[in-house]
Amino acid sequence: MIDKDMNKTDLRCKVHLSTSAIAKLGKNENVTTDVLACIYAVLDCDLSDIIELQLADNPLAKRLRGFN
Repeated sequence: MIDKDMNKTDLRCKVHLSTSAIAKLGKNENVTTDVLACIYAVLDCDLSDIIELQLADNPLAKRLRGFN
């Protein structure tokens, strides 16, 4: 967002996101793929620029791998 000279409020207004979606992003909580796709489109970037997959800390991924 810095490269686009935008802050969170600018992004929220341009993408038409709810304040709760922005809050979830700020807390590294789950958001829908629709939210990510809208951000991707507005920022004109690659999904890997806006997300980071952290399976090691994900309880569901651990269960699926048999770590529990």
